[in-house]
This record gives sequence, C-alpha cells and structure tokens, in this order.
Amino acid sequence: MIAPRRLTPALVYTALTSAIVSSLGMLLVPAISRDMNVDVSAAQWMLTVNLLVGAVTTPVMGRLSDGPHKKRLLLWSLTIISIGSVVAAVATDFAVFLIGRALQGLSYGIVPVTIALARRYLPADEVRNGISTLSVTVTAGLGLGYPLTGIFADVFSYRFAFWAAALFLLTTVLVVWKVVPDGPDERAPRTSFDLRGALLLGGGLAALLLVAGEGSRWGWGSPWTIGLLVVSLAILTAWALVELRTEHALVDLGVLRAGDALVANGTAIGLGAAMYACLSIASLIAQAPATTGYGIAMPLFWAGFVMLPLSVGSFAANRVVRVASARTPMRALLIPGAALVTASSLLLWLAHDELWEILLGMFGFGAGIGTTYAAMPALIARSVADRELGSAVSFNQVLRTVGGSFGSAMSGAILAAHLAPDGYPSSTGIGIALAVGAVGCTAVLTVLLAAHLMTRRERERSPH
Repeated sequence: MIAPRRLTPALVYTALTSAIVSSLGMLLVPAISRDMNVDVSAAQWMLTVNLLVGAVTTPVMGRLSDGPHKKRLLLWSLTIISIGSVVAAVATDFAVFLIGRALQGLSYGIVPVTIALARRYLPADEVRNGISTLSVTVTAGLGLGYPLTGIFADVFSYRFAFWAAALFLLTTVLVVWKVVPDGPDERAPRTSFDLRGALLLGGGLAALLLVAGEGSRWGWGSPWTIGLLVVSLAILTAWALVELRTEHALVDLGVLRAGDALVANGTAIGLGAAMYACLSIASLIAQAPATTGYGIAMPLFWAGFVMLPLSVGSFAANRVVRVASARTPMRALLIPGAALVTASSLLLWLAHDELWEILLGMFGFGAGIGTTYAAMPALIARSVADRELGSAVSFNQVLRTVGGSFGSAMSGAILAAHLAPDGYPSSTGIGIALAVGAVGCTAVLTVLLAAHLMTRRERERSPH
C-alpha cells in the first residue's frame, strides 16, 4: 500500500491544480470581453459552458472511478484539460475559446476521482480526513487560483494564464503517474457502463442549463424557453425512471434517497447556485471602474487577491470540521456552514462599496462553503457502500456544478438585462443579482433548520 504521506499530498495537489484551472473564468471575464469584442453578459458564457460540461461529464467520471481503471481515468482527464488550456491560450475567436473552456470543464470531475482513490488506497484511519480535505480543495483552489490568474494576466496577458495552467497540469500528470498506484484495481467491481443513463442525464442537464443561460434573451415566456424547459424536465424524468430500474445505474438514486445523502445533495445544489452568482459579481465589482457607481477599479494584478480570503476561510473551516466532527453530527455542521454563507451573501448584497466589505464577504464564503463541503462526503459515505462512493460523491459534485451553472447563467442573464451605456452592468442589475444569491442562501438555510428541527422532534417522540 502506498504510504499516506505520499499519496495524500499527491491527491491534494491534483485536486488543487484542477480547482486552480476552474478559477480561470470569473476574473478574466472583463478582459475576454474587451479582447474578443463581446459584451460582458456574452463573456459570462466562458463560465457557463465550463460548468455545463462539468455537470455532464462529472457523473460519468464518478461512475468510472468506481471501476478498476482509476489511475488511467485520472491521467486521461488531466490530459484533456491541458489540451483545453492550450486551445484557450491560442484562440483568437470567441467560439474557439469556448471550446477550450469546454474541455477544461472536465476539471470538475477530478475531485470525485481523487476521493475514490483515497477511499481505496489510504489506511482506514486516514480516509475520513483525506476525503474531507479533498472536498474543500475546490474552494481553496479558487482562492489561490485568482491571485495567480491576476498576476499572470496583468504582468503578461490572460493567454499566459492559460499557458501556466497547462504547465501546472503537466506537473500534475507526472505526479499522478509517479505516485498513484497502477491499475487495474483488482478489488473494484467489473460492471457494464450505463451509457443510456449517461446520455439521458447529459441531454437533460444541457437543455436545462441552456434555458438558464439563454432565457433572458429569448424571453422567459417565449415558446423556445418554455418548450426547452419542458423537454429538459421530460428527459430528466425519464433518466430518473431508467436509473431506478437499471441494475448498475450511472447514479444509484435509491441509495441517495437516504436522509443524510438527501440533505447533502440538496445543500450542494442550493449553495452552489448562490455561491457562483455572488462570486462572479464580486469579481466584476472589484474590476469595474468607479464611474459605474459600484466599481472599486482595482487593476487586474490586485483584483485576484480579492478571492484569497476564500482560500483562507476554507482551509480554516476544514481544520475546525475535523475537530468538531468528533463531537457533533455531520448533519449539524451543515447549518453553521450555510449560516456563514448566508451572512456573507447578505453582506455583499447590502454593502459592497468598500474593499474590506468584499474581503470580509469572501472570507465568510470560504469558511461557510469549506464547512459544508467538508461535511458532505462524510454524510454520503455513511449512506452508501464503498463500491458506490465514487458515483455518489460525483453526483453531489454534479449538483454543486449544476447549481453553479444556474448561478452563473442567472447572474449573467440579470446583468444582460441591466446594461448601462458604457457596456457595464448597471447598479440596479448588480443589486438584483446579489439579492437573488442572498435569497437563495437564505432559502437553503431555512430548509436545513426545518429539517434539523423535524429530526430532533422525531427523536424526542421515539421511545428510548
């Protein structure tokens, strides 16, 4: 067995690199908008297409990570992401650039694969902490990736940031090839791949996210919007019915109906939407000129450091969760995490004119998301068998990504509907988009509190 002192850092480095690649979007929206002659709302699609591909491919990667070829899956995925980074770096046309960003979308499936590897190869006493650390690496990577992106893009160009990502990925491929145990994994089940489930889930999610992204342009009441929404819901319903009747389904929905897994997945999609909506707008506020009425007018070099508290908060939260989980049920840890995210979203909505307000909000987001994301895999692991863990955790990641796609697409749609003559969103649009994120966070927190109270009452009524 590989020593955890080597495998754990290797997996964390892999997850961290994929998270840094994911951070290449938000901060560069204004620069891409200017360089490729598209408005800011259209440039938001560099975020949405990345998240959309992540939502479609993550469940596939999660299911494959339950199989015997985990290392091969990880190496091929990292290679494709690196190709996407190169395509984005050399693109002179926005459509080609989006292709590169789409290939980078596989980065969202990396964390479930690393979690499956940790579950398989780490000693039993190291698994829990390893999974918790890997789960919050996404948020920590965003906080580290933004400053790096800002430095590279400002000192050189935004293209250099994508070249740097390709270099990071190359080092990650070497680390995985050297440290991760070679396959095939003899203990992994050999089952047929659920191609029908993958196609149905991918088609349904793609249609649903297209509605979120283009609904404002088509009109929310237009036949195109309503028709595509109906089609997407029909496909996803068919997918759910197929999965419940498939022996080796892409996602075991029967298992995920268990209480802990259901709470974790509901929290994932709600907070994912709210977080991406607020983070993308915070990045825009940091760079927007003061003439907009809300912009802080930070140069690109320093704008990336606005997200650094996100990383600090998530790392700190992970340490706290490790200690608190020994005395507190994991389900209960979701509530303070969601409360921190809600408080931060309310702060950004009501006060975002000063830099310290943005920094405080980012730290709160990091601490809150770090707490909830660290608790989610442990909750899911209690409800599913080892052979289903990769699929179950990946589905949780899918819901985070789907939520993030909706948050990004919806904020882009709101900003597109409230553009000022200078091409930047108006103060009204910024306020509405932040309000939507705050309301979403509040709704998630309310549901978690209600579920907690109902569970406690049921325990009090049950005989001892």
